[in-house]
Amino acid sequence: MTASSIETVGEFVELKAGDDVISSSRYNEDIAPTRVDQRTWKTRHIASLWVGMAICVPTYTLGGVLTAYFGLSVGEALWAIFLANVIVLIPLVLNAYPGTKYGIPFPVVLRSSFGIIGSNVPCLIRALIACGWFGIQTMFGGLAIHLLFSAVSDGWASLGGTGEVIGFFIFWVINLWVVIRGAESIKMLETLAAPMLLLVGIGLIVWAYPQASITELLAKPPNRPEDASFFGYFFGGLTAMVGFWATLSLNIPDFSRFADSQKSQIKGQIIGLPVTMFLFAALGVILTAASPQLVGETVSDPISLIGKIDSPFWVILSMLMIIIATLSTNTAANIVSPTNDFQNIAPKMVSNTRGVIITGLVGVVLMGWELLKKLEWIVSDVSVESLYSNWLIGYSSLLGPIAGIMIVDYFMVKRQTLDLPALYMDNSTYPAWNVSGFVAFLIPVALTIVAVTTGALSWFYSYGWFTGSLLGGLIYYVMNIKTING
Repeated sequence: MTASSIETVGEFVELKAGDDVISSSRYNEDIAPTRVDQRTWKTRHIASLWVGMAICVPTYTLGGVLTAYFGLSVGEALWAIFLANVIVLIPLVLNAYPGTKYGIPFPVVLRSSFGIIGSNVPCLIRALIACGWFGIQTMFGGLAIHLLFSAVSDGWASLGGTGEVIGFFIFWVINLWVVIRGAESIKMLETLAAPMLLLVGIGLIVWAYPQASITELLAKPPNRPEDASFFGYFFGGLTAMVGFWATLSLNIPDFSRFADSQKSQIKGQIIGLPVTMFLFAALGVILTAASPQLVGETVSDPISLIGKIDSPFWVILSMLMIIIATLSTNTAANIVSPTNDFQNIAPKMVSNTRGVIITGLVGVVLMGWELLKKLEWIVSDVSVESLYSNWLIGYSSLLGPIAGIMIVDYFMVKRQTLDLPALYMDNSTYPAWNVSGFVAFLIPVALTIVAVTTGALSWFYSYGWFTGSLLGGLIYYVMNIKTING
């Protein structure tokens, strides 16, 4: 058998795969390290990726989530959104480093800290969350398709909920098709969508601004008891907003593996994320406040709001833009990661195409109750909006420890040096299960479960991403102190 080797090309490390790696059950071409000539994403592509992901329906509703669920004023909510996205840049940039240097996706990076087989546990946690978000975003995309067709056909409009379900599956197919075509297809979509989405945002502001009093909006008192501590409510909301992109702070190597330099991935993320998130969330707050004057009732969902415009031309144009916006978010944020995660379980059996299909099917199952409700086959009081609002803190408590462990492992324990061929081998120098990784993960998770079930240590759950990432990283550091000092 030929042995694998590595070649250093500037700041990159490239794998020259031999038979020992290619024949391994832990390797396939889709999760193999990218070659240097495949690393073509420049700063503008990374920035466009974030613009495409950040401009979406859930971002639009964040201001409303913080004011309604977390008791913040509009001004406090917008500051929480901006600060949270500055904070989440730290794990995003740091966890992107091994992806850019070695060209490896998120599941392979995890093999260093959780073990060759053990990496599947955090992978599946991340995958399940992504599949849930995929279902939610596909629901929004399906609604946009339904409203688009309804604007041009009264017959389609009469379908009601059935039309929304058909729209769901049309959008579902489009999403899967884009990702199956590969990373270059995603790059082209994001690059095309970013300027169009910015224009939509500007257009909506021009439409709504004359009807919204920004001064009155900012002066509105917060929805919390007068004697309540500001900091408790603010940091609870801040934790939820960090949790919004806690998912991508883990699997950012899935994209940074295509960056043409570390500088590009850093600058692209700084340019693309915080400002876009802040501005689009602010737009959501303004439009929601102006909606009674615009359409006669309070509407917090941009798709439903635009659907009430009495102009088929603008409805059709707006729905096309929203479909592109939701598509650009869904493909990058919610399909790429679980596709790679499912491949990590059995790379020889699950290709990129099969991983995409599995992701799509799980997303349908997770949204099955909502689809059946739209068909009027079941009755349920659970809304999609409350679903994603309520789990922001919950899943950030699970993902925080993983982020902390990954950062400590790469920068402190491994000192930015990985054995690239060994990450893909059956008989590897890396353990099948890395005990220190699981101890560092399970202790914060156990404390979270205690907080949720007993009410004790409620602060640990309320600030879940911060407490989880710091404690997980600290435990992992202590358990590897001999390696670090050696």
